[in-house]
Amino acid sequence: MTMMAEHPLDRSDVASLVRRAADGDRKAWDRIVDQYARLIWSITVNFKLAESDAADVAQITWMRLLEHIDRIEYPDRVGYWLAATARNECLRILAARKRVVLSHEDVELDSAVADEPDIDERLLADERAQTVRDAMSSLPRHWQRLLEMLMADPPASYADISDELEVPIGSIGPTRGRCLARLRVLLQAS
Repeated sequence: MTMMAEHPLDRSDVASLVRRAADGDRKAWDRIVDQYARLIWSITVNFKLAESDAADVAQITWMRLLEHIDRIEYPDRVGYWLAATARNECLRILAARKRVVLSHEDVELDSAVADEPDIDERLLADERAQTVRDAMSSLPRHWQRLLEMLMADPPASYADISDELEVPIGSIGPTRGRCLARLRVLLQAS
């Protein structure tokens, strides 16, 4: 099932090319590349890799051959070695990108993102936020403004609050406590 160049080589020719390439024969190396480049590319197509990932697989596969060419046990089967190496690299790239999805053909996958809260959780959070806003709106306006300034990001300084609300700095903490106590009562009643 391997795809070879237009002029396939017999096993003894392949073994000879591998041995010569291992000894540094550039023409032998080029012939091996010509013979098996389409095989490697076809494997990346079967894995549905993006073009850049497919190019990475091809480059890594050839690099692995270059690193191990002098240790290949069956040089006449270098095509099988290249195919196995390319498949392993495809799997490695898919795993690194966390795109490996095993499924049955009849099963539809949910497209929900795991990091997003469930719809129920969002609805409850929105409802709680609205309840707090409603309770705050029933507080006196200067208390509302005090809490808004204290909850701002970053919170306003006591000096700024004192200037804007025209209250002594020493009364801000106790007033804040009374505001929160009243807000707590309103929230428990709702």
